[in-house]
Amino acid sequence: GRTDRYRVIVFSGAFHGRTLATISASDSEKGQAGFGPMTDGFDRVTFGDLDEVRGAVTGETAAILVEPVQGESGIFPATGKFLAGLRRIADEFGLLLLFDEVQCGIGRTGKLFAHQWGETKPDVMALAKGLGGGFPIGAVLATKEAAVGMTPGTHGCTFGGNPLAVACANAVLDVLLEDGFLGRVIEKGESLKNKVEGIVAEFPNVLDSMRSKGLMLGMKCACPNMDLVDALREHKILTVPAGDNVVRFLPPLNVEDEHIDQAIAALRDAC
Repeated sequence: GRTDRYRVIVFSGAFHGRTLATISASDSEKGQAGFGPMTDGFDRVTFGDLDEVRGAVTGETAAILVEPVQGESGIFPATGKFLAGLRRIADEFGLLLLFDEVQCGIGRTGKLFAHQWGETKPDVMALAKGLGGGFPIGAVLATKEAAVGMTPGTHGCTFGGNPLAVACANAVLDVLLEDGFLGRVIEKGESLKNKVEGIVAEFPNVLDSMRSKGLMLGMKCACPNMDLVDALREHKILTVPAGDNVVRFLPPLNVEDEHIDQAIAALRDAC
């Protein structure tokens, strides 16, 4: 490999984890506070701007790292055009294209992987969270070409291949890959989206707008987002705040219509 090429292009609004390197790759002053100095090697550009990406490439650039749907910053799906453009730039300059699907992968958007809504394929992809259905497990997938440097001894993992974790992941995939399951995720996502849009229109003093991809939905608040998080908790609905003053709805992938209706009723009462 070219060890002189070590820099990675990352994006505004990105979140990639809580190790020192992934905190450095993330665009979060709050997450970085108290953990400096940050790791060198990350060049940040505007999410969605291909011209900035191209302009950031140097002789030291090795890769581009992106979330197909940004979760922590407030549910921002990348367009198919943007991901395809990243692929073209990566191929032109001999860069690796890395997809972080820890939050948006494993059926969350209605496809097994969020990037499958388009034609773009990564060289390396990170997975976790939903992969274990609540049990801790992570995975890194790579093409044969991208994996040539992953030789024995270059990386170690205390719990890698844990039998219980892998059994949980297999059970999750058995369900996700059943005929019709991902189609139902898309249907439930559309139902949730349509009903939340109605609440947004009904309570403009509380909710400004919403955006979603499958069962990954963000409501941009007109009030402080934690006010809505607290109000929803009082109505027995647990939600997660995000950037851009957003409250996230991330229901289980096997959510039923009655559960969506209960959540919408609670949202209306909380507003």
